[in-house]
Amino acid sequence: MSLLNSLLEYNHGFVERREYESLKTDKFPDKNLAVLACMDARLVELLPKAMGLKNGDAKLIKNAGALVTHPWGSVMRSLIVAVYGLRAEEICVVAHRDCGMNAIDPAAILEAARERGISDETITTLQSAGIDLDSWLKGFSCVEDSVRHTVSMIRQHPLIPRDIPVHGMIIHPETGALELIVNGYPSV
Repeated sequence: MSLLNSLLEYNHGFVERREYESLKTDKFPDKNLAVLACMDARLVELLPKAMGLKNGDAKLIKNAGALVTHPWGSVMRSLIVAVYGLRAEEICVVAHRDCGMNAIDPAAILEAARERGISDETITTLQSAGIDLDSWLKGFSCVEDSVRHTVSMIRQHPLIPRDIPVHGMIIHPETGALELIVNGYPSV
C-alpha cells in the first residue's frame, strides 16, 4: 500500500470514529500566540508539549530553520495575517539545536537536485534570471544569531505593530528544554 493510500485509509477511520471531536476549536488562537518554528520532524509533538500548548492555543507556522529570510515572503505574510486577522498578540520564534539548516551546503543541495533530474540548464536559467541560489538555500552557522536575526526581521517589519512582543527561543530536540534568546517584552 502506498503512503498516500495508508494516510487516506487512516483518515477514513479517524472520521468514522469521530476522533476529531476532542480536537474541535475555532480559528482564533486561545493564547493569542503565533509561533514560528522549524519543520524538523522531532518537533511535531515535542514543541507544543514543551510549550504547554494544546490544539487551538496558537498559530503554528513552520519552515526550514524557523527563518524569516525575506520581509515580503510567505512567513511574514502568515505572521501579519495572524496578528491582524486571527488575534495573535505575541510571536515566538523557536529554532532548535542540531538543526539541518545549520551550516547547510547550498552546493550539496543543488547537486542532490541534479541527481534527482533537475538539469544544469534549469539551474543556469534561474541563476541567469538573477536568482542567487546559494544565498536562497543558505542556512546559518550559529543558531543563536539566526534567532536574533529572525526576531529582528519580524520586529522591524513595517506592518508589525510596535506593541507586539516578539520572543526568540531555542528548543532542545531531545528533551524539549527551552532556552530564551530574546525576551520580547519591553525592558522595565
